[in-house]
Amino acid sequence: MSAELYHNRVLELAANIPNTGALPEADASVEKVSRICGSVVRVDIRLSEDGETVDAIAVEPKACALGQAATSILAENIIGAPVADVLAARDALRAMLKEGGEPPPGRFGELRHLAGVADYPPRHTSTMLAFDAACEAIETARTKRAAAA
Repeated sequence: MSAELYHNRVLELAANIPNTGALPEADASVEKVSRICGSVVRVDIRLSEDGETVDAIAVEPKACALGQAATSILAENIIGAPVADVLAARDALRAMLKEGGEPPPGRFGELRHLAGVADYPPRHTSTMLAFDAACEAIETARTKRAAAA
């Protein structure tokens, strides 16, 4: 793998993941696994009362440095984020990796440090795990709330 892929900022992010562990009273928990490399990321989410903002997160990554770096960016920046911003960041990350799109702007802008992953398709899934899990957890939480209402 190239030095561009595992540069210092990626390694710093991977080594310093905030909000790890479990989230008591989470609205939803989702675990995602990369079948290619075996990386696993679990995300616990708690939404605001109106379901439009992320109030809390806990992550448990057992992933490669790329998956851990993406998890770190998510966990550091998601609290207080509108749900729409999280969904947009996931879509922009996927487009950056698969279609040469621009990195997500704003609070998730540090995903730009993972742009080199685009040249390594086998690493796309592990890089997407945390954002895919977070978005699925958001949707699960919203579905549960709608069913309970």
